[in-house]
Amino acid sequence: MILPVVAYGSPVLRKVCDEIIAEYPELNKLISDMWETLYNSNGVGLAAPQINKPIRLFIVDTLQVVEDFNDEDKRKYPDEVPIKQVFINAQKIEDTGKLWPYNEGCLSIPKVREDIQRTSHVHIRYMDENFLVQVKTFHGITARVIQHEYDHIEGKLFIDYLSQLKRRLIKKKLDDISNGKVKTDYRMLFPK
Repeated sequence: MILPVVAYGSPVLRKVCDEIIAEYPELNKLISDMWETLYNSNGVGLAAPQINKPIRLFIVDTLQVVEDFNDEDKRKYPDEVPIKQVFINAQKIEDTGKLWPYNEGCLSIPKVREDIQRTSHVHIRYMDENFLVQVKTFHGITARVIQHEYDHIEGKLFIDYLSQLKRRLIKKKLDDISNGKVKTDYRMLFPK
């Protein structure tokens, strides 16, 4: 089932999310619904708070991004390894590598894109959909998407990395999103 994406301004997007257990009610259905929602909205990552669930769960699929690389992208990111992965109860161990800018957007903040500085590598501990513990290091675009989604379960948004001046410049757009004055190709849930 395709779920509505929670819009900027909703309190759930600012919560540090709770860990879950393997017996979390209908977890497999929730994960399946998240994949369906992600693909319906043409995203590359989706965190549970974005579908109004304050739990430490997010999904990432960077396959399409890597397949769509142009020649310049292929030169910039020659070792990019795409993933399709579920992350449960993730805990970031370390961000390493050089800071590099990339133009990010967010399904919860439609029509807003900004260059955000993130490190090139992320070392993370998480459980997969079978609740098997994984400890891995990701790099490049995949690391960036993981860092973005991880921020969601920590109550942080990509716009938090912007300067105060940049935030003031996009304030009207953010207010419009909170007030439901934005059109998207996917269903959204706006704050009351």
